[in-house]
Amino acid sequence: MSSVAEASLAVKMANVTVRYGALLANKGASLQVRRGEVHAVVGENGAGKSTLMKVLFGLVTPESAELEVLGRKLSRHRPADAIRVGVGMVFQHFVLVPTLSVAENVTLGAEPKRGLFFDRGVAEARVAALSTQFGLPIDPSALVESCSVGIQQRVEILKVLYRGAEVIILDEPTAVLTPQEVDELIVVLRRLAESGKTVILITHKMREVMAAADRVTVMRRGETIETLDIAHTTPEAIAEKTIGRALAPPSRPPRVAQGSAILEVRGLCCLSSSAIPLLDKVDLVVSSHEIVGVAGIEGNGQNELVECITGLRRADSGSILLEGESAETASVRERNELGVAHVPSDRHARAVILEFTLTENSVLGRQHEPEFSSKVVLKKAAQRRHAERIVESTDLRPKDPDALMKQLSGGNQQKLVVGRELSRRAKLFVACHPTRGLDVGAAELVLGQLVSERARGAGVLFVSAELSELLAISDRIVVMFGGRIVGELDPTQVDERRIGLLMAGQVA
Repeated sequence: MSSVAEASLAVKMANVTVRYGALLANKGASLQVRRGEVHAVVGENGAGKSTLMKVLFGLVTPESAELEVLGRKLSRHRPADAIRVGVGMVFQHFVLVPTLSVAENVTLGAEPKRGLFFDRGVAEARVAALSTQFGLPIDPSALVESCSVGIQQRVEILKVLYRGAEVIILDEPTAVLTPQEVDELIVVLRRLAESGKTVILITHKMREVMAAADRVTVMRRGETIETLDIAHTTPEAIAEKTIGRALAPPSRPPRVAQGSAILEVRGLCCLSSSAIPLLDKVDLVVSSHEIVGVAGIEGNGQNELVECITGLRRADSGSILLEGESAETASVRERNELGVAHVPSDRHARAVILEFTLTENSVLGRQHEPEFSSKVVLKKAAQRRHAERIVESTDLRPKDPDALMKQLSGGNQQKLVVGRELSRRAKLFVACHPTRGLDVGAAELVLGQLVSERARGAGVLFVSAELSELLAISDRIVVMFGGRIVGELDPTQVDERRIGLLMAGQVA
């Protein structure tokens, strides 16, 4: 590479090897990122993307690596060293103090002082100036707990800008954003690059890669495969390089005759602790051999509906029938025994225990069943065989049933949750954002598994922020707004625009 080309690089990583026990997370991986560009990093779940970025930010010490940032070599550095040379990282799970203001969160640890005390006025003025400079409109005095997820993400971006970051890493930044917030973030990323900042974007979503990035690096099984110019490639080509094969062209599953009602929700109402309606007279039916999609901007009652159906929340009024039998007062375990399986939206809070092994997590909620327990002792061999079947059917990595859940990438954690719930052979399969955090190949597999559940005779309630997924496999789509179902649509007769209007509370 010429000296001119070398000078144009903001980040140069070569021969990066990271080992977790027997698992090689990075195998001689490399990455070159130019100054002032948005550079996407894509790959399958467990490909080593996040590990590579954690090496850059100093969170992981590699077995070997050659690192250079903005012309300065780094060796066995820590996050504080990375911040000093101009690297900032925005994590998928935000690190914010909800009870503090935006300005307090942004300046935390580097607060302006007046004597011995925090200078609130100066802090708010500095945050306001940064938000104006980079097009991140925000109220510096607002409490973070009152901010939407999209605004909280802006707080995280402002935190790294406040500390002088020239290279900004974003790890799966759109996983919990609404479609509108995703579009706004893409504008922000382009504006940051135009101002001279360098942005590294880890994502699975091809639309975001094509809309935001200048170049994209593909990783697979810990290695760097290729770097492509966005102007000279296609989403299909990137996806094929990501998973090592061509994706099957999307096709709607054939219609089948629906069976009897598995789930009937009638007049369901749910109030918050301050008596604000979260669900307002919701009526919904899911039959066997049917996938009912649920669309809506986050916070419009989808989570509360799922929690009421699965027993995680008690409704204030209305009825829930499972195969005609009242289930409003049934516990989560009782509903599982009635044939309800559930992939929750927040796997860390509801679905996995990070300190447990894959085997232990594979039977969570089922460890009392005769297949896995004799009432006196656990059947460890049966549990391990069950975990091995899930690992094989979902292509989970690593393939070690004794690995701790915390050692897995987020996408592989999600694969285990989906595989575990599918193994129940449920009558009602409630899937809340089941493809969130999955690579394109794994997402394709999960959607195919939902269609297989439908063919088997289950009723599927499918909640997703990905309208393309809802349109691809749903038999019906209901749209939620303000805690109510405001529309029921035939996916063969509508497009994303019409669904989006209903999601925003407008007449389509």
